[in-house]
Amino acid sequence: MDISTLKGIGPKTANIFKNNGINTTNDLLSYYPFRYELIKRSNISELNDNDKIIIDGVIEKNPSLFFFNKKMNKMTFSINTGSNLLKVVIYNRGFLKSKLLIGNIVTVFGKYDKLHSTVVASDIKLSKLPNHTVIEPIYHSFGGLSSNQIRGYINNININDTVKYIPEYLCEKYKLIEKEDALKIIHNPTSMLDLKKAMAYLKYEELFLFTLKINSLRLNKKNEIGLTRDVKYSEVEKFINKLPFKLTEDQLKCVDKIYGDLTNKNRMNRLVQGDVGSGKTIVAIISLYINFLGGYQGALMAPTEVLAYQHLNNLKNIFKDYDINIDILTGSLKQKEKKDIYKKLQNKEIDIIIGTHALFSEDVLYNNLGLVITDEQHRFGVNQRGNLKNKGVTPDILYLSATPIPRTYALTIYGDMDVSSIKTMPSGRKEVLTYLKKNSEIRDVLELMLQEIKLKHQIYVIAPLIEESDKIDLENIYALEQKMSNAFGKICKIGVMHGKMDKNEKDEIMDKFNSGELSILISTTVIEVGVDVKNATTIVIFDAYRFGLSQLHQLRGRVGRNDLQSYCVLISDKESERLSIMTKTTDGFKISEEDFKLRGSGDLFGIRQSGDMNFGIADIKEDFNILLKAKEDTSYLLESGNINSYPNLISVLNNSINLD
Repeated sequence: MDISTLKGIGPKTANIFKNNGINTTNDLLSYYPFRYELIKRSNISELNDNDKIIIDGVIEKNPSLFFFNKKMNKMTFSINTGSNLLKVVIYNRGFLKSKLLIGNIVTVFGKYDKLHSTVVASDIKLSKLPNHTVIEPIYHSFGGLSSNQIRGYINNININDTVKYIPEYLCEKYKLIEKEDALKIIHNPTSMLDLKKAMAYLKYEELFLFTLKINSLRLNKKNEIGLTRDVKYSEVEKFINKLPFKLTEDQLKCVDKIYGDLTNKNRMNRLVQGDVGSGKTIVAIISLYINFLGGYQGALMAPTEVLAYQHLNNLKNIFKDYDINIDILTGSLKQKEKKDIYKKLQNKEIDIIIGTHALFSEDVLYNNLGLVITDEQHRFGVNQRGNLKNKGVTPDILYLSATPIPRTYALTIYGDMDVSSIKTMPSGRKEVLTYLKKNSEIRDVLELMLQEIKLKHQIYVIAPLIEESDKIDLENIYALEQKMSNAFGKICKIGVMHGKMDKNEKDEIMDKFNSGELSILISTTVIEVGVDVKNATTIVIFDAYRFGLSQLHQLRGRVGRNDLQSYCVLISDKESERLSIMTKTTDGFKISEEDFKLRGSGDLFGIRQSGDMNFGIADIKEDFNILLKAKEDTSYLLESGNINSYPNLISVLNNSINLD
């Protein structure tokens, strides 16, 4: 059912839900709490000053309401808990005054000021606490909707209409409760035991559907006939030998595998994962060359326009002595420029096209596309592959990822792909020295920056990313600009770049930084992926605790891309134990293992990096054993043909969403 049909949801609220990907009542049912709060009456005699307190009592004094700063208000009143008389202070809840009458019972949540027998309240409920512990679900709020409002809408849904996906024999095998019961409990739990049973069902269902899609893609790949290319390996070796650097052993192994994929009849679906700076791009370029020798067009898709133009420059440089036509297609090009590119692609006047998602828009028609390379985990899902087939092409597909994943996880999560890893780093690279500093040690950081500026090296300064507030992001970045200007404004030029700038503004800033006109670039994580400025030797990351280890490793990878000694400085007053791992190793595979241990899969498979891992309730690290069982169960269903007995599952595969 459409979300707008739900009781209490008008057009405005329906739009808020739809803008956040919740279009139906089933979508809303799958919007699970991100945590639960155990609510029970506090024992005041056991509390210390500033402890969290939950207490109920009878109102003994009518509230006093004070207004200040125009829109702000403060309300005070007293409650009798039976053993104590407490003063309650709460801000910006003036609208409750008419309901807080003498004799009424209320529950107050807040902090306990023991010295003054006062509760500084964060919330008030017009009811008495039950004698048992209450488990209250807490939802991520969005669009002005609070957790309580979201919960209220969920409780209006008729859960009995929900679609079941897990076959009955598997429910019996794992002793799973009914889906309707699981959904009722997950949104309104009454005991921890019931909550665990509900989670067991919903986690298994989520991972079951995920592995069903993965295994279906794997089986289809086995039977999928691809393109063959009559290319002699001696031609590839000749190209490699002309490169101005020597390939590492791991790079050569990857090239061998890709050459085999491109010259046999089966369609390639390979992931090349490698640490930051390990040399995945040259492997991609060699793959494009093999494809070109086979007589086919190649496409390289990048996650950002900045990176797309960087690839364009790299490819033009590598292929400058070859008769290969290279061009770029991005969303920001003028319509006339786009039409010119479309025409050239159809007429095979372009051999290699680089771009963003615009490469596969409706208007783009290829002459004979043979290879698609997607950089930084832009996974091609069912719909995108369908779009290519609709264009009359079945190209081989190669994915590049600079987020190394422990092999056990990679082979399971990317079970539909062949996985190659590049672990050895190119020779001549010095290890990036990483320091962890507190804000009180900023003078040390500024001295290091000054030293590098005097050596005519360049520096990245990363502003902390606060996703909830674009306004705060910009305040952070411009506040940092002011601080850097105060410190270095008289001796060098400083630039600012962030995601809210348009393409031309970003290009202008990056051109100035690339050319060396700017010594310091202050940025949000827009520079995280792939930006390559050889003369940049230092990256300073403020509030480093806000980032996952893998993301910090990606950011660190913006420096150390030459034979100069490079530095990464993490500034944080929090989580020093977790962040200290960054000072001990520059091995991305080890760091990704630590991310799994410390923080789970979120940092490795967040929305920006790989949306297919954006689970609602499951966690790859904690629920890895469930994932393995689900993978085994869905493999059997598909390979045995028994899936044909389950129309709901056939429907899932037929209408499968993108895995990216």
